[in-house]
Amino acid sequence: MDIGSATAAASNGTTAAGSQKAVISSDFETFLKMLSTQLKNQDPLNPVDSTDYATQLATFSSVEQQVLTNSHLEDLIGRIQLSGMSDLAGWVGMQALSTAPAQFDGKPVDLSISAPARADRVTLVVRDASGNTIFRDDLEEGQTSYAWDGEMASGAIAAPGRYSFEVESRLEGELISTEDVASYSRVTEARRSGADILLVVEGGGMVMAASVTGIRA
Repeated sequence: MDIGSATAAASNGTTAAGSQKAVISSDFETFLKMLSTQLKNQDPLNPVDSTDYATQLATFSSVEQQVLTNSHLEDLIGRIQLSGMSDLAGWVGMQALSTAPAQFDGKPVDLSISAPARADRVTLVVRDASGNTIFRDDLEEGQTSYAWDGEMASGAIAAPGRYSFEVESRLEGELISTEDVASYSRVTEARRSGADILLVVEGGGMVMAASVTGIRA
């Protein structure tokens, strides 16, 4: 749902509330007519007890209040949804850091590197959308950032598309871990899906907001 949809939902909630109030007013008039008819046509020798009328009136009043309460709650929910979508607008245009594949369009992709302290060799691995390894590069000790400019093992520049990144950590030649590498992707849209917030990033990828570990302008 986008902000325009949320606005429409809130507007529809207000319209529905007005319609419900009109229905309540109409029903109350009908109730009074029925009560008057009941009074006119009751048996004079066996009139309806006054407490029965009071009970009927109390019952209608209770239902009326319940309908009004539901109407107010729906209106409140609509306003909360609109406010929540306005907050989501703050994500759009920002760069979110996550381990989801990143879009390469000719500009360097900024990576955030994390490797075990005990590793004596850390290698960046770049894979294409099919999972094929297209580039490897040994990182310097303690290196925490990397700007991949699209270079492939052949020396050519990769075609525009989505790529994923890993670091392989070795100790004395033995592979001790393989970890996904987080990269920055610009957010183009924010959506709410139930209780979750989904971010659409450049290239059309989807990222769960809960998985984002950093954000920058």
